[in-house]
Amino acid sequence: MEIAQLVVNGIAVGSIIALAAVGLTLTFGILRLPNFAQGDFMTLGAYVSWFANVSGVNLWISIILGAGGTVVAMLIAEQLLWKPMRQARANPTTLIIISIGLALFIRSGILLIWGGSNQSFDLPVMPALEIFGINVAYYRLIAIALAIVAIVALHFLLQNSKIGKAMRAVADNLDLARVSGINVERVVIWSWVITGILTALGGVMYGLITALRPQMGWFLILPIFASTILGGIGNPYGAIAGALVIGIAQELSVPLLGSQYKLGVALLIMVVILLIRPQGLFKGTI
Repeated sequence: MEIAQLVVNGIAVGSIIALAAVGLTLTFGILRLPNFAQGDFMTLGAYVSWFANVSGVNLWISIILGAGGTVVAMLIAEQLLWKPMRQARANPTTLIIISIGLALFIRSGILLIWGGSNQSFDLPVMPALEIFGINVAYYRLIAIALAIVAIVALHFLLQNSKIGKAMRAVADNLDLARVSGINVERVVIWSWVITGILTALGGVMYGLITALRPQMGWFLILPIFASTILGGIGNPYGAIAGALVIGIAQELSVPLLGSQYKLGVALLIMVVILLIRPQGLFKGTI
């Protein structure tokens, strides 16, 4: 029963990591951007939602505000950083260094505005729900449900909408997509909008099941990248599978190794899988 409990906890954590990992794999697949600021954008979205919530705003509206704030921040970064870098044809190393600097900037801003103390949403304490003999914390269940809804919505967007097909075309071949008449800049904007929503949602869900702290996104960046690489870079569905593997493995390792080695477990899984399948679990394509 203890193992089943840990698996459920791992699914909840994996669902949260999946949201950020899908956003990361979209930006990499379309923009070829290894965004190390992804975790700190998660933190930003969570803090904006928390601030709205403790100011008296309903949780669901505060989540929308957090997502909106994250999208705006990502679009500002796009205009000030990433678009000029693409025009200058910056190499991947330069992009990595800039994204790390952006992560530090966001984290410092959060510390300056909201301080370094742990924060919690202003929500009533809800009793755990017993499902088939397993106690599932109420907000963990909410996190899993919201992740499922977001992922299903993303699937229909990518597969059935005009912008989704354009995003897949740009990811496959940017130059060919541009020659074919696809508005690449519009695809880029939509990519950031979708990434911002998913990232903020992941940050809020993580804040609901734990607590908000300025460094939480930085500690999540390794599992996020591990999930993205594990599932096949550029493959949203692979990122989801990779995140669930990482989340469950991390939780199952706690009784044996302790919680302080969770990040090491994520890295070990990634290394082992890549030694067997260097391309990841799935083909890297949107």
